[in-house]
Amino acid sequence: MTPELLLVIAAYLAGSIPTGLLLARLMGGVDIRTTGSGNIGATNVSRTLGWKVGVLTLLGDCLKGVVPVLVARGMGFSEGWLALTAFAAFIGHVYTIFLRFKGGKGVATALGVFLALSPLSVAGAVAIFALMLWKWRYVSLGSITAAVAMPLLVAFIDRRGLIFLVTIAIAAIVVWKHRENIQRLRNGTESKFKG
Repeated sequence: MTPELLLVIAAYLAGSIPTGLLLARLMGGVDIRTTGSGNIGATNVSRTLGWKVGVLTLLGDCLKGVVPVLVARGMGFSEGWLALTAFAAFIGHVYTIFLRFKGGKGVATALGVFLALSPLSVAGAVAIFALMLWKWRYVSLGSITAAVAMPLLVAFIDRRGLIFLVTIAIAAIVVWKHRENIQRLRNGTESKFKG
């Protein structure tokens, strides 16, 4: 097995670590899947256990994307293997092997992936997220809008073909994972950010 393939597998396993679930059990004694929205991500953890645990979850999920990509880059991997490593880390979070392939929505891990791949694009996406959150107070709407904008930002700033293709795939999955939020937004029943 090549070093590249080994790292892709390791990236998937790292991405699969359910940070929110582990922190919620450790710091709150709860199974985060049975409270709030039932999601293992930072937003639900924050609403259930407070912003400090939510921030730790965000950082942990983000690192799952950053570290494998930086390792791949440090090992001199080609653009194709770099893109595949990034996608594996993201997919690990969304479809974690440790929770019967039921994971989070992927926003924080995608953030980590793109911090390593295209930090300038992340700056643009974060600005869009913040604007949407400030204007309408919906975390989900900010996340969806930033995800949709990310391929355009990567295409404009980086102009790397394989990275762009992975960005499209990640954005599509993030939007798909938010399909229930989209329905609630349409119905006017989505929870607003109270911070």
